[in-house]
Amino acid sequence: MARGDRRSSRKVCKFCADPTLTIDYKNDKKLLRFVTERGKIVPRRISGTCARHQRRVTRAVKRARHLGIIPFTIDQYR
Repeated sequence: MARGDRRSSRKVCKFCADPTLTIDYKNDKKLLRFVTERGKIVPRRISGTCARHQRRVTRAVKRARHLGIIPFTIDQYR
């Protein structure tokens, strides 16, 4: 097998799979799963969310940061 021939199964968006899950800027525990230790928002290819829900997650993270619910860097949180 040559380099680059590795194919993995497509990740399924957890928000599309379970419609009861909601994206809310007030839920800091759920949002912290989409933020790295450095404070960066996790990209779609890693988190597995679809484009629509990734935009919503990004908007919620930015709102929560602006209101002080979650910090800009996780070092401040822990």
